[in-house]
Amino acid sequence: MIDPGHGGEDGGAVASDGTQEADVNLQIALRLRAMAELCGVPVAMTRDSASIDYPTDADTLAARKVADQRQRVERTNAMENGVLISIHQNYYPAAGPHGAEVLYAATDRSEEFGKLLHEVLKQTLAPENRRVAAPISDEIYLMRNVHCPAVLVECGFLSNPEELEKLKSDSYDQKLALVMLSAYLQYFQTGWNL
Repeated sequence: MIDPGHGGEDGGAVASDGTQEADVNLQIALRLRAMAELCGVPVAMTRDSASIDYPTDADTLAARKVADQRQRVERTNAMENGVLISIHQNYYPAAGPHGAEVLYAATDRSEEFGKLLHEVLKQTLAPENRRVAAPISDEIYLMRNVHCPAVLVECGFLSNPEELEKLKSDSYDQKLALVMLSAYLQYFQTGWNL
């Protein structure tokens, strides 16, 4: 299950040039889906467009966000032998912080997959990256409520001008998607373990 974070009325973080996190997340997710399908990996997405169909009784932004998160959890938990990759972008008030980071859920096999994915991201795209894979906060509803292996990939910082330009480029987004698929295939399809 590929989860492009945010979407609909929730644009997520916004870069200084107006780039919305939700749009970057979706662009990377669509590339990941196309590559996975090309490799014969069964794949589903929590959303595949900028819009989200909210329940009619969700009449406030907060209610729509809650309904959206619940739908994402239900779709993920309904997937047989599922693995969740949730795609996000980081943001910090200062422009300095940079680098991808993988956060993993408390579910079985999440930590091992998260550490492998983070290491592949570092080796392939940013060997100088000092960040480490880490457990995700219990406050993240989606990651707290799914039952399958699950990771949240912070692909980079929208607040860092150099990283923002990379994240807006097709070639870098393709690399990010390829790295995520490669780590998935290494861990779940070949049985490789740390």
